[in-house]
Amino acid sequence: MTKVRVAGFTISLDGFGAGPEQSRENPLGKRGRELHEWMFGTRMFRTMIGKDGGSDGVDQAYAHRSMEGFGAFILGRNMFGPAGDNWGGPDWKGWWGDNPPYHAPTFVLTHHPRDPIEMEGGTTFIFVTDGIEAALEKARLAAQGRDVKIGGGVETVRQFLRAGLVDELHIALSPVLLGRGEAMFAGIDLPALGYSVTEHQATEHATHIVLSR
Repeated sequence: MTKVRVAGFTISLDGFGAGPEQSRENPLGKRGRELHEWMFGTRMFRTMIGKDGGSDGVDQAYAHRSMEGFGAFILGRNMFGPAGDNWGGPDWKGWWGDNPPYHAPTFVLTHHPRDPIEMEGGTTFIFVTDGIEAALEKARLAAQGRDVKIGGGVETVRQFLRAGLVDELHIALSPVLLGRGEAMFAGIDLPALGYSVTEHQATEHATHIVLSR
């Protein structure tokens, strides 16, 4: 049965899932890249960017799970392109180049309609203007029984959590203090929504926590 999952979502010790002032130069916000050091050295990530080698172990296992078993993805608008109404320019096709890592139908939440974009490797970006429930309905159909991943950013995950639409949430808690940025859980009562910790493992680079309901 299809599950809706958030996986490999990293937050700082002070609760921020992205840095401030996202831009084309800083797609994760200022200092946002520091959150993800736990993943960059894994075999999964190095394979994703076309390189050999990389670590095995706990971080690799969670990194692998963060992209495995999904038949569709849902992204917030800024996970596709920089903030603003021009989509990064007329030729912008996302942050990842010609072959994004999704390899499945990928639904982008937006207020700005756009025709679907077919990319290399099986990714098609499909732009949804009628909200998270509509996007999830389309994604479930496209996933054909596999899981649906809510890929971020912070506000998109928060919307799905508040609506009670996330079955499982894997957070990687990074030993970084950002001080400011996009707060992940501010104002969200996770126990009241039915979530509890079902898994946790610590490594040198992150503490991995899985919340389920």
